Amino acid sequence: MDRPKRPKKARYVYDPSQIVSRWLSTVAAEKVTEWQTLGHTEKALAESLPKRFMVYEPMVLFSPGAFADSAWKSVLEDSDEEEKDGLFRIILGAISKVQKSEVTHLAVNAGIPLYVDRGGEGHGPGRTAGENVLRSPVEIATLYGDFGPARTRWPPRQEDLENAFWVSTKQNGIFQTWAPRYTMFSRGNITEKARILDFHRGDAGLERRKKSLAALKGLWAVDLYAGIGYFVFSYAKRGMRVLCWEINPWSVEGLRRGALRNGWKVKVVQGQALELPVDELLVGDEQIVVFIEDNQRALERIANLRLCLERLEILHVNGGLLPTSKDTWEESWRMSCPSTECWLHLHENVGEDDIEKRRAEVGHMFNRWAQDDGNERKAVVEHVERVKTIAPRVWHCVFDVYITKVSLSKESQ
Repeated sequence: MDRPKRPKKARYVYDPSQIVSRWLSTVAAEKVTEWQTLGHTEKALAESLPKRFMVYEPMVLFSPGAFADSAWKSVLEDSDEEEKDGLFRIILGAISKVQKSEVTHLAVNAGIPLYVDRGGEGHGPGRTAGENVLRSPVEIATLYGDFGPARTRWPPRQEDLENAFWVSTKQNGIFQTWAPRYTMFSRGNITEKARILDFHRGDAGLERRKKSLAALKGLWAVDLYAGIGYFVFSYAKRGMRVLCWEINPWSVEGLRRGALRNGWKVKVVQGQALELPVDELLVGDEQIVVFIEDNQRALERIANLRLCLERLEILHVNGGLLPTSKDTWEESWRMSCPSTECWLHLHENVGEDDIEKRRAEVGHMFNRWAQDDGNERKAVVEHVERVKTIAPRVWHCVFDVYITKVSLSKESQ
């Protein structure tokens, strides 16, 4: 006898028609009628309800332009706070069912501006007037939920960090955490993070890149623009220890929380601890050490650490600043010495037609530094990775510069 088939569980979908219908049923009938006379019908609202979003638990982030069409602008302007909150709660409820986990906050992504008004409380230091060196998401539009105050003390105190709203996501098997009110998250870097994660795998490409996890353990990576740990975590996942620099305390707190969630010990060096002798900074077994300071001191600190440590073999240096990280390139060259070999990953925005020209210029730059140092080391631009387009025919590029001792280069030929 055949067993009766179990009924299939209902599969929830994000249905704009149901969302709008449910919401309009909670609004006063005369107001709905007035909207209809203006052409803002239930069908029109459903068709223009934002449909593109990302979930960073427990937040839903709509794409730029959400609710910006004339129908929704008119309807929301005519709605009181209770009515708007009712709409957003229905949207969050619908997405929670789709995600099978509760989402509680709603916002619209408006991008990370290169320049901001730095006047007033809550803005950190910058190299030039108006430059958004902290990569703060100052244009994020919060719709529902407590995201924390729009501005906080600078630098933030521990209670500010503890009381902020934090979200997380998992990419390439690695958790990342940040406070969306105060810190950016670059979803578009996922392919570059994966590339760094797999850089030394057996099928990763060049023979000289292939290294086992055992060989990587005990080697070091340096990240000069750590952020919330984008590339830091890729190195840590492969067993390397990481020294990193970041000037934004909000980003460092995200890095710290993310590291702990991934199971890595982390030390944050800040305030008076920055003045301690370097041999006292690495007495623990932390896999990640992050300095809250300008990376202009990175070369000096690494040189001093080399005097104290039995071995500080740096295999990677990452310079992940856009539109260019060139201000740190010569320092990166210096800190790679006296490592047996090292890869520098240098980020820059480059016009599509100028990529090969820029590759040659970068190679010439490092060859000049090699000549100045007596040609004891050799540098070659091994690869140019096109990460993503950031404007028409303009690419976010990463130049992989491979550095090795000349004697070793000859032996491998």
